[in-house]
Amino acid sequence: MDKYTCIIIEDEPLALEKTMDFVYKVPFLTLSTTFDNALTGLTYLINNKVDVLFLDIHMDELSGIELLESSKITSQVILTTAYQEYALKGYELHITDYLLKPFTFNRFLQAVNKAQENLSQPTSDKKLDFIFVKTENRLEKVMINDILYIEGMRDYVRIHCASKKIMTLQSFTELEQLIPAYQVCRVHKSFMVAINKIEFIERSRIKISDQMIPVSETYKDTFLQIINSRV
Repeated sequence: MDKYTCIIIEDEPLALEKTMDFVYKVPFLTLSTTFDNALTGLTYLINNKVDVLFLDIHMDELSGIELLESSKITSQVILTTAYQEYALKGYELHITDYLLKPFTFNRFLQAVNKAQENLSQPTSDKKLDFIFVKTENRLEKVMINDILYIEGMRDYVRIHCASKKIMTLQSFTELEQLIPAYQVCRVHKSFMVAINKIEFIERSRIKISDQMIPVSETYKDTFLQIINSRV
């Protein structure tokens, strides 16, 4: 039986202890470590391969939802929370499952079985060449290497390419799920940038073509991790 690594990000000691106990009962899970806040957990996720992430939503400084929105997490994500109203938002972020506290071991096992099934599916690490985005009345092909940056425009997202601009109603979250962060990375609530099109980085700004793009604190650490991996 394949073993899968997991971590728990949970700031409630009793909830953490319960989730740990459940993990130890599952033969195909190996607990790597735990964190009581999302910021240190995010740093670990950036630097380590994690198959399954058990993530609380309500935490200080950075919530579980904000963690998922700020970085492209490749782990199978199982949200654990006492607040049912975040279920829809969680599934919009393509989580594996949503455990409402207090959850039973049987419900926990259903979630990890779903994660195991997803992890057992063959995947490809091949670099993405293109995506299709929804425009007004059609799906338009966009070559990843043509993208300069992506800009939020109220209800729309504008994809700036070398030869054209494309408007789409697809959200940043949807685009982040489509495009690997090492190719096009979120750096601000209103901007994603193509890593290979960056001319220079100065303080908290990025120069691409004739545009200076801001880097916000929320996305700065993840962005710099990607940049430092190229140095």
